[in-house]
Amino acid sequence: MALQCGIVGLPNVGKSTLFNALSNAKAEAANFPFCTIEPNVGVVTVPDHRLKTLEELVKPQKVLPTVIEFVDIAGLVKGASKGEGLGNKFLANIREVDAIVHVIRCFEDDNVVHVAGNVDPLFDKEVIDTELQLKDLESVNKKIIRIEKIAKSGDGKAKKELEILNKFKTGLEEGKNARAIDVEEEELEAIRDIHLLTIKPVLYVANVDESSIISGNEYVEQLRENVKSENAEVITLCAAIESQIAEFEDPEEKEMFLSEYGLEESGLNKMIRAGYELLNLITYFTAGPQEVRAWTIKKGWKAPAAAGVIHTDFERGFIKSEVIKLSDYEKFKTESACRENGKIAIEGKDYVVEDGDIMHFRFNV
Repeated sequence: MALQCGIVGLPNVGKSTLFNALSNAKAEAANFPFCTIEPNVGVVTVPDHRLKTLEELVKPQKVLPTVIEFVDIAGLVKGASKGEGLGNKFLANIREVDAIVHVIRCFEDDNVVHVAGNVDPLFDKEVIDTELQLKDLESVNKKIIRIEKIAKSGDGKAKKELEILNKFKTGLEEGKNARAIDVEEEELEAIRDIHLLTIKPVLYVANVDESSIISGNEYVEQLRENVKSENAEVITLCAAIESQIAEFEDPEEKEMFLSEYGLEESGLNKMIRAGYELLNLITYFTAGPQEVRAWTIKKGWKAPAAAGVIHTDFERGFIKSEVIKLSDYEKFKTESACRENGKIAIEGKDYVVEDGDIMHFRFNV
């Protein structure tokens, strides 16, 4: 699944520094290092300690982690919704991603000029929010014009749709992001075809200075308070530190560097994993002597759909799946021992795959 998170932020907030750190980061599994698809698109592995566990147990020829794409979306300035700067291109790029990573400056530094003259994370957030909301309002208004004509003819479905659209229009005009507007899940169908920008899930990344990397600061707290209504996550990291971490090739040296700052893992790893979770994704594994591999699926998928990410034939001809829990694999050490101890479950088409399942599919086409 080619899933993308778009990294956005105003100038001088640390967005490009973070993306460059991602570019330089050495992937934990050498089989799938960071690579660049286009100048502003990078594919990076999702950190997962379970792969290491399976590698030690199975001893495969290769290990393939799951991945996520990050897109460095440039060109946002005030007025982007009206086409200023690289506005139209920026908004088109945002529309294509599955989720948004919004980098916000939460540090003081006289050597780094702020576009507004002073550090104000809520102002930064509002500028980008406003541009996206204005574009969404334009999309909603266009659809309202279309639906109004049908609703006036007495069409009941159109009347209901118009009511929902007006709810979004009111919310957007009040400065709310679409994801913060209180609607029922089924009501989202009314706006699904217009692909609203502010309906996308968002991860706020507070870029702090070195002294605030553990405890945060007042700017981070302001941001957390502000996004409560959006049910959005805020993570903190220091882009300057991340740039240094990305230079280390030796894992032990990297661990020593992190420990000096009291960190257990890099902020980029947190960001990558949070982006993965933001998209409501889980991982299942296949494990054999040739390879141990992580596969990305949406939470709630059933076994045939999960099999389909390996090959469409697996889904089309699905018969059954064999499922081992990682805890059982760790306990009994081998697949054959799991089988002997009754720890391989045979599951049918209605089985909902769980995060961390080790699976083998039976199919016939």
